[in-house]
Amino acid sequence: MNDITADLVRSLITAQFPEWGDLHVRPVARQGWDNRTFRLGDDLAVRLPSAEGYVAAVEKEDRCLPTLAEHLPVPVPVPVATGRPSADYPYPWSVRRWLPGDTVEAAADVDRSQLARDLGGLLTALREVPAQHGPASGRHSFFRGCHPSAYSDQVDIALDRLKDDADLDLDACRAIWASALTSAWPYPSTWFHGDVSVGNLLTTDGRLSAVIDFGTCGVGDPACDLVMAWTYFTGAERKVFREAVGLPDDTWRRARGWALWKALATMGGLSSPDPEGTQRRVLGQVLDDPIID
Repeated sequence: MNDITADLVRSLITAQFPEWGDLHVRPVARQGWDNRTFRLGDDLAVRLPSAEGYVAAVEKEDRCLPTLAEHLPVPVPVPVATGRPSADYPYPWSVRRWLPGDTVEAAADVDRSQLARDLGGLLTALREVPAQHGPASGRHSFFRGCHPSAYSDQVDIALDRLKDDADLDLDACRAIWASALTSAWPYPSTWFHGDVSVGNLLTTDGRLSAVIDFGTCGVGDPACDLVMAWTYFTGAERKVFREAVGLPDDTWRRARGWALWKALATMGGLSSPDPEGTQRRVLGQVLDDPIID
């Protein structure tokens, strides 16, 4: 939906939560793809799915975030209330606690090595959260937490579409993908976030201070949560991240496959547009550095 505006949010709040009707509503500066987010006063945020495919995440986050909040070392956006569909907006929506901080994408003072340590510690803590009642990975998580082979068809299509790209080493891409498919998570399923990225990590004074957007979270293989190694970290920072995460080499091979898939799918026109060529640069990092020996 392109018509999710502050006026719409204000009308939804006034109709369904009149106790907050006098609070100021304003859009956040950087919007995500799956949802539109608005500040509600100083302490709350309103989050609305942008399309039907993202609606299931509302109930999932309402159910899962309170549990995760009890175990993680940094805050997550705990739900405060859930809104109903209306004549003006067809989906359920949520009100969350507002978490201060700048995204890693926007912050100018990030200590990148410290972030690598902090993020590795966060993902370790996430894997240790009791998982018996968590949602098993699948369609609701866009297959994050599943085996990367869930996207083999997309990788094949993308490689075929890119076969005339003189700057792309197709054989190297195929080798990385084949390596990613040779193992599976051999342990009990663990929690994963599903979209660990620069837009979903908040920082304060250069340190990791909160994690947002658990819409693709679930329980399964945590390899999908490691792609920041190639999408953000470089050189020595990757080694710091790997050590802090504490996962075996096979998990990193699958993680590299996840990063490869996203880059190829975007470059091959199977994902959202990338006019700045970010995923081509990521692919270069994926090809150059396996992280594991």
